[in-house]
Amino acid sequence: MKSRLIPISTLIVASLFTLPGAWAHGPEEGQEAVNILQQQLPANAPGKKAIMLTVDYAPGQASVAHQHPGAVMAYVLEGEVVSQLKGEHKPVTYKTGDFWYEPPGAAHLVSRNASQAKPAKLLVWILVDEQRPVTEPYRQEGRG
Repeated sequence: MKSRLIPISTLIVASLFTLPGAWAHGPEEGQEAVNILQQQLPANAPGKKAIMLTVDYAPGQASVAHQHPGAVMAYVLEGEVVSQLKGEHKPVTYKTGDFWYEPPGAAHLVSRNASQAKPAKLLVWILVDEQRPVTEPYRQEGRG
């Protein structure tokens, strides 16, 4: 299966208006690249889809604040990534070989390359309801 490159911010917008799996956008200048490696409907989890993807950050690149309606596991393949979920009192820098978990619905306030000189790359695994998007825009309480 041929992989597709998509920036997270494009996924957020596109996933609100398209059917699941209908992503066909390339990365735009200044945005991280998301490469979907595989997408499956696990037989032991009816109504769910499992997605494995990579996120490539150029030096100094950052994602817009977002949230995932499903569970997320991330592993740093290359470089260093700074991440902060809502409720964490400070951002955490993860290095190659480090990993973390995001519970469903967690707001991802910070996600960026820690380096201004070297690229960074994540391997991400997501389990989400079949009809839900992978990412959604972050909505602060009291705001639409």
